[in-house]
Amino acid sequence: MIQALIAPVSSLLDKVIPDADERARLSHEIATLATRQAHENAMGQLEINAAEAASASVFKGGWRPATGWLIVIVLAWTYLVQPFVVFVLTVMHYDLPDLPVLETDALMPILLGMLGLTASRSYEKVKKVAAR
Repeated sequence: MIQALIAPVSSLLDKVIPDADERARLSHEIATLATRQAHENAMGQLEINAAEAASASVFKGGWRPATGWLIVIVLAWTYLVQPFVVFVLTVMHYDLPDLPVLETDALMPILLGMLGLTASRSYEKVKKVAAR
């Protein structure tokens, strides 16, 4: 949200402050402030994530693994189990009922995000900067 405000504020600075150096300094300060705020937000979210993962409660720390396993189950059904079942039943001349089709479009961004986090965690472990 702050990034969306930078351009309008910078254009206002052009109209209000006649000195080009002062304008550039203030524009840079505003952009730095926005970057700093985004960084603080990300660091806050990381602290929340670490607290959730460290929790012994399955309702706080267990939702990430549960999400991962549900995605694995949906992908396994969609790309392994269902095609194999359809093939076997067709070869055996069984009349197939309509098998459920699970949509994977919405799951892919979640999966890719989780895999990205996993890769960064593995990188931390290799570099010996991981918390545990």
